[in-house]
Formats: sequence, C-alpha cells, structure tokens
Amino acid sequence: MTTSTTPESPATAPLLDLQALVVAVRRRRRLWCSMALLGLLIGAAAAILMPPPPTAVTKVLVAHKEDQPNDTGTLIRTDVALLGTTRIAGQALKALKSPEKPEDFIQDYRGTGLTNNLLQIDVTGRSEAEAVARAKALADAFVADHVRRMRETAQAEAKALLDQRDRMRDELAQVNKAIGDRSPKSDPKASASLEALFARRAELTSRITDFDQRAADARTGTPRLVAGTQIVDAPRAVRHSLPKAAATKAGIGLVLGLALGLALAAVGAVVADRPVLRREIAANLGASVITELRRAPRRPAGRWHSRRTRTAYERLTVTLARTARGSAEPVSLLELGCARSTSVIALNVAGALAAEGPVAVVDGLPGPELFNSRQTPGDTTVVSGERADAVPAHVRRLGVGSVAPGTAWTDLRYLGTRTVLVVRAGHGSAAWLHTVARQLADQRIAVVGVVLIDPDPRDRTDGTLWDRPRTALHGPYERLAWQHGTSQPRAERLARQHGGGTSHAVQAVGEAQLRAERPSVSAARAPGSDQEAR
Repeated sequence: MTTSTTPESPATAPLLDLQALVVAVRRRRRLWCSMALLGLLIGAAAAILMPPPPTAVTKVLVAHKEDQPNDTGTLIRTDVALLGTTRIAGQALKALKSPEKPEDFIQDYRGTGLTNNLLQIDVTGRSEAEAVARAKALADAFVADHVRRMRETAQAEAKALLDQRDRMRDELAQVNKAIGDRSPKSDPKASASLEALFARRAELTSRITDFDQRAADARTGTPRLVAGTQIVDAPRAVRHSLPKAAATKAGIGLVLGLALGLALAAVGAVVADRPVLRREIAANLGASVITELRRAPRRPAGRWHSRRTRTAYERLTVTLARTARGSAEPVSLLELGCARSTSVIALNVAGALAAEGPVAVVDGLPGPELFNSRQTPGDTTVVSGERADAVPAHVRRLGVGSVAPGTAWTDLRYLGTRTVLVVRAGHGSAAWLHTVARQLADQRIAVVGVVLIDPDPRDRTDGTLWDRPRTALHGPYERLAWQHGTSQPRAERLARQHGGGTSHAVQAVGEAQLRAERPSVSAARAPGSDQEAR
C-alpha cells in the first residue's frame, strides 16, 4: 500500500522524528564507534600508565554496648566517621614516628563498614611495606581509642550509680536514726508514723542493693567490650592484577565513549537537519525517488557486492537511456555529494545511447571526477562546459553538473532542461534541498526524478510524490511545462515562433491548453517525466 509523501504542514509535522533520528545516528556509526574505541584505548592506557598505588587492607571487629539485632548500621557508620578524625590519624602517625600532618594522612586511607560490627580499613603508601605498617598503626590506634572510650563510658556510668547509692545510704542512716529516737507508744498516730519509717528503710535498702548491682554490671561489661574489639584480619598488601585492571577500565571507557558518541551523533543529527529517509528527500526536493544505489566503489569489491551493484546500475542505465531517447530536449544529471557515482552513471547512459549515434557528455562538474573516470567505448566524447557550444547539432548531449553550494544556477539550463537529481542521502540539509528545488523551478528545469545514493538499507518509507508541487510553480505556463515533461510550455514556444513576445492571445491559448489537458494527467506519474511512480 502506497501513501502520499507530500510535505506535511507545520501543524501536523512531528517535533522530532524518531525514525529519522535513529537512521541518522546509525549512519554516523563511524563517529560513535570511533568514540567507543577511543574510550577503550584511554581506559586501557590509564590502567597501564597510571597503576594504583600500593595498598594494604585490614579488618577490625568492633563491639558496641548498644548492639541490637535490628540495628541499621548507625553504629558502624559512626565508627567510620571517627576513623576519619585527626585524633586517630595523629595517634597512628605518632606510633609510626612520622612527621606527616594528620590532615594529609586522612586522604590516604578510608574505612568501610562491611557489617554492623566489622570495619575494613584501606591504606595507601609509597610501598607495600609502608602501606602495611600504616594499616597496622591505624587499626591499633582505632582499637585503643574505641577501648578507651568504652572504659571511660563504663567508669562514668559506674561512678554515677555509686554516687546515687551513697545518697541513698545517707538517707537510710537518717531513717534509722529517726526510728531509734522513737519510743514505743500506744498512740495510734505514733504507730502509723513508725510503720512508715520502717517501710521507707526497706525501700532504701532495696534501692541501695540495686545500685550496687548495676555498678558491678557496668564494670563487668567493659572487659567483654574490650575483648570483643580486636583486629580479626591482619594487615596485608593488596595484589593488583594489571590485565584485570586494564580490562575493567577499558570496559568502562568503552561504555562511556559509546554513550558520548551516541549523544554527539544524535545532537549533530538534530542540529544539522540532513534528511536521510526517502520520504524526507522526496518531499524536500518535490520529486519522486526513482531508484536507490550504493556509492560507486573506488576499487574492485567482492564478487557478490560487485554483481549486486552492477545489476542496480544496469537497471538505472536502461531507465535513463529510455528517458533520454523519449525526450526532445537535452537531459542532464545533477549531483549533490556524489560526483563519482554521477560520473559512472553518466558514462553508462552515454555508452547505452552511443549504439544509436554519437553522444557527447558535457562535463559541468567542479572537480575532475568525470575526466578521471573510465571512458565509455563507442562514439562517446567528454567535453568541458566551455566547449559545449562546439558540439555539433546531430550529436546527442548529456549534461553532468552539480547543485552543491556555490553552483552557478543560470548555467544549469545549458546542461539540459530536463534533469535527474543524483543525491547522496544525508549529505544536504533540508534548507539546501528546498533551495535546489526552488532554483531549478526558477530556471524552468523539469526534474524527472531523484536517484538516491548510499541510502539506509533499513529504510522502508515511501519516496513517491502523488501530488504536484505547487510552492515552486509560479503560473499556468510552468505547471503546463511540468505536465508535458518539458521546461517550456507549448504556449511559450508558440509565442517565440510569433516574434519572441508572449501576447495575450498566446497566453489565452496556453491557459486553454492547461484547462483542457489537466483532467487527462494521471496522478500516478511523477511530476515532469514519463517515468511511472512505483
């Protein structure tokens, strides 16, 4: 099922065509593959040229009084933070007898909480022996500081409990004295007061006993915490594998380079706005894509690739030769970004036409691609644009030119009034394709069709225009020329035969022909050509 691919209005055009973006990024695979390879090489070079410094590791088991099974790691994170203080760093440097500043030493090690009670310490040094010595001194300093803090906490807690017990004892002595001063009486009120003093004495005795027990527990718990905090993995040097490090960093560089390359390719595709799909190129040029070809190889390719490419070029040669034979006016090939492929196509078409008579290929290309190409055998000659007037009238002419930036638009008409655009996909921007279509329309050069070079192999969009382009046509004579496949309408030729000017009567004849012939124009034919749309 074919659909119309006329240019969409700004209101219906999508803000970002994801299909075109994916194709554009895929076509720029050289960029992101190069970036990925560059990242791979940089990562491998960084691993080789900048090896990690000698490192030692040790593990410390830390016991906390507040340990709970449901602890979320708050205590071990506190220990990690304490490890990074200047006090512990200074104690380790003092044990090492090093003049280094604690602030600088902190940058050479780090602590990691593996579990709620297991702390790993990584230390770097100028050598493996120095790193191991630093790790041992740091672990000893941390254990000593942790034990000291635990003992100070236990002593402070026991002292507070004992002070509270002494206050209770003083109060108990006062209660005992009050009881001893009372004499037994039969007064009920005196008996009740004495019973209250006995109850208070029993309560104070119980609390004193409790404070004694708690103080004893506080002292008893400290040895357990001290014994539980110890170095469980002696400091040892970490062995670094150069191949493993190189592979790891190379993989990271590959991923980062690939991501950066894809981002640059996507941004470049959006900013450059270079159409790559058939429907976009056909819509911007206002002409249908008649065939797709690969770029002409600079050197012989493989057997399968050469046969497939040769078959495609032969089919196009037959089509263009048929178009040139059926046209009463000169036909030209205008290239955009594919001068070599256009030269090969022109020589092939000239060789096919040479069987019927002499053919002259007018070279209007800015470079030497056509003269350096293989000459077609037969009655075919290649002449430059300056010598085009010297070609005899009986020799069939086939013009070859360019519509790249810097083209002299007024010279294109001398190459041929009917043209086939040979465009490389993704070479020209959308604005330049619009410029080409407008300039060709202004020069009254009918576009037979578009030959797309180096298309995307996964492109499944339609490149056929079913509607006539109206933006580049200025009047009934231009539209009449498009319908008849000529650059000059019949009315204009009739006016030139009657004295060069276009009279009102001749214009009326042209408009009458336009109205008469418009219903007979088939909508399934490409604009300005006898090539059926497929």
